[in-house]
Parts: sequence; C-alpha cells; structure tokens
Amino acid sequence: MFWPMFAVAVGFLGLLVLGVLAVRVFVEAERLGRQVTESARRISRAAEDLESAAAGAARSAEAL
Repeated sequence: MFWPMFAVAVGFLGLLVLGVLAVRVFVEAERLGRQVTESARRISRAAEDLESAAAGAARSAEAL
C-alpha cells in the first residue's frame, strides 16, 4: 500500500510544481509584454523627435 500512495503523492507534487512554473511563466510573459509596449512607445517617440529634427534641418538648409 505504500508504493501506490507514494506514487499518488509524487504525482500530486509534480502537478503542483508544474502549476507553480506555469504561474511564473505567465507572470514573466506579462512583464515582457509590458516591456515591449514601453519600448515600442519610446521608439515611436524617438522617431517623432527625429522626424521633427529632420524637418528643422531641412528648413535650415533651405534658408542658406
């Protein structure tokens, strides 16, 4: 009777470990998603800044 109970206990612990790892993966995926969103926002802002700087440089070049 010991071995079947041991097998059930080990199976339960295995499922528990898989559950904990799944939660950790989910949390890290959420964090990665937030970082990607923030990076995309910063890249967009930098592109807008570059575009306005290029327009200013073009106006300065026309004035010469």
